[in-house]
Amino acid sequence: MPHPSRSIGRALAVVVAVALVSTACSTARPTDSSTSPGVSDTSATASTTTTGSSTTTSTTSGTTTSAPARQPAGPVTLLGGIDIAWSVAVLPDGSSLVSERNTGDVYHLPRPGSGGKAGVAGRLPITRTEGEGGLLGLAVRDDFEADPVVYAYYSTESDNRIASVPWRDGRLGEPDVIFSGIPRGRNHNGGRIAFGPDGYLYVGTGEAGDTALSQNLDSLGGKILRITSDGEPAPGNPFGGSPIWSYGHRNVQGLAWDRRNRLWASEFGQNTFDELNLIEPGKNYGWPEVEGRGGDPDFVDPVAQWATSDMSPSGIAVGPDGAVYMAALRGESVWRVPVNADGTVGQSTRLLQGTYGRIRDIAFVAGRAWITTSNNDGADRLISLPLADVGAR
Repeated sequence: MPHPSRSIGRALAVVVAVALVSTACSTARPTDSSTSPGVSDTSATASTTTTGSSTTTSTTSGTTTSAPARQPAGPVTLLGGIDIAWSVAVLPDGSSLVSERNTGDVYHLPRPGSGGKAGVAGRLPITRTEGEGGLLGLAVRDDFEADPVVYAYYSTESDNRIASVPWRDGRLGEPDVIFSGIPRGRNHNGGRIAFGPDGYLYVGTGEAGDTALSQNLDSLGGKILRITSDGEPAPGNPFGGSPIWSYGHRNVQGLAWDRRNRLWASEFGQNTFDELNLIEPGKNYGWPEVEGRGGDPDFVDPVAQWATSDMSPSGIAVGPDGAVYMAALRGESVWRVPVNADGTVGQSTRLLQGTYGRIRDIAFVAGRAWITTSNNDGADRLISLPLADVGAR
């Protein structure tokens, strides 16, 4: 099977600085006629629900940070004029990074309420062609302050790969490729990465349009991978020295852990059903033999499924109420899925339908819900919402 490739000479850890850079790249930035990067805008929103302050933050990696003492009353655009805002990673100081899929740029946003301005912190060396490739997931470890490194998943001419990128003084350094050889296609590139409660990096991949890869344990495509921060297969993986954690996936773009440290993943179906899966190591989730619930004992059925016209799920997060929240692209919604102690789920609720168009990612930050849009019009946004707007409690 393809082996991860590692680069030598990883940058030394440095102390995180919070200085923001407003002009870190000479490339002209796309702008929205009503909203430019770093400018708040509530005029385009449809809801102004007020919610109280919160003292914790939940993100897709399960980390928590302190919330500001005061919250805005309604929706706020934190970043605008983006060419597909794909992923959000929250840093320990409360500032955030946002990946721009079609350019490879990474934006640095100040901590909410600090009054700072967003800027481009660096650009990853992507190869961008038509389709779903580009700069995709971002992730940081819980010990980021001691070892300030950003992890990024992105496309090249030949593959999808993961690099560790040193962070210093609000800027990204040179990427060090720690893992490569993930199949790349026009579609189904996966791309979500997140550090789990065990400290290892989990990676959602796609089968790149070749359905046979999902059932092939000699391929990295159509899998959830589990690797160390150096790009090696993590200890305890179910297939010996392989990085594979689970297989039989079509295209995984959402990973999140609940309070019981259970891993949940979103799954793009083809024409019939999209899925929410509870992930167990070594298990086969059925694609391409099964789409949705098949009742075949050789495969793990999803805990919930939706018509593809209602969902097309990308990023997911576990909210402060313990429910799983799913960002829907084709469905142009956020779905709230209550989770039971036994791993079953309750009745899902659809929110924000059509309000912001295609929603790519969701995170819970400083007592608010953050969503990114993916309307592919050069004017995508990162939006901060009251918890009540997405049904969170």
